[in-house]
Amino acid sequence: MKTTTVTRAKEVFFIVFGTAIYAFGLVYLNIANHLAEGGVTGITLIIRALFGIDPAYTTLIINIPLILIGGRILGKRSFYYTILGTVSLSVFLWIWQRIPFAINLDHDLFIVSLLAGLFAGFGSGLVYRYGGTTGGADVIARILEQKNGFTMGKSLLIFDAIVLLMSLSYLDLKRMMYTLIVSFVFSRVVDVLSSGGYAAKGVMIISDQSEAIAALLMEHLERGVTYLHGEGGFSSEMKKIVYIIVSQQEMNEVKKIIHSVDEHAFISIINVHDVAGEGFTYLKPQRRRFFLKKP
Repeated sequence: MKTTTVTRAKEVFFIVFGTAIYAFGLVYLNIANHLAEGGVTGITLIIRALFGIDPAYTTLIINIPLILIGGRILGKRSFYYTILGTVSLSVFLWIWQRIPFAINLDHDLFIVSLLAGLFAGFGSGLVYRYGGTTGGADVIARILEQKNGFTMGKSLLIFDAIVLLMSLSYLDLKRMMYTLIVSFVFSRVVDVLSSGGYAAKGVMIISDQSEAIAALLMEHLERGVTYLHGEGGFSSEMKKIVYIIVSQQEMNEVKKIIHSVDEHAFISIINVHDVAGEGFTYLKPQRRRFFLKKP
């Protein structure tokens, strides 16, 4: 019970903290430099530009039906966290707009766009990583992620593009193009943060010396390997395929080890977007570096 309470408190804290960061960037970078935004937030900026209504209020009003949809589909916990994210976003939008503060970037819209994307992506990524949303398109994106496997960043980028086209009603094309940079950086940062894991490389090795290669990999990298049993399509020979996950920094060493045993080994390298376990999300023992022996 104590662990659950601490976990819930941690989730609530980071959801609120994430919305504070997102709202900060929106007010002091997007709004201050007349840049648009995607999703429901972008719609609130359109309403602000055309009718002068504070986004802090329209964010709540527009999100009410979407919150109800999210509650019916995503469950009770997501429903509560969506309410938390939406309300805290509106509160921080209201607060930041009333605090006199300026970020002087010498009117460099490129730097403004990069920073706006980083603030929005980092803030939203924290919210998603701890199970919340900020309402709006986030709810739809999270549904697509759970039901269809689309990543949050890619779904939000599509929604952003639609709203950004609508934003041409009050923005010129120059600022719209800079806003596209914001949306791209935002989607990349969100995907990295919301995955919540350690990016790595998965290596599959096909060789007649698979056991010798596996032994060296385990000895010098101190990482576990897995044998996958395969059959050659041409030769019909059964082979042991070595599979290992390593960090990007270890790739050169892996190749050295493999080629020291079998120069003709077939190596397939794939990107692993999320990995957890010894040596990645917690420490592993110190290891010896592998050096090729001179003949």
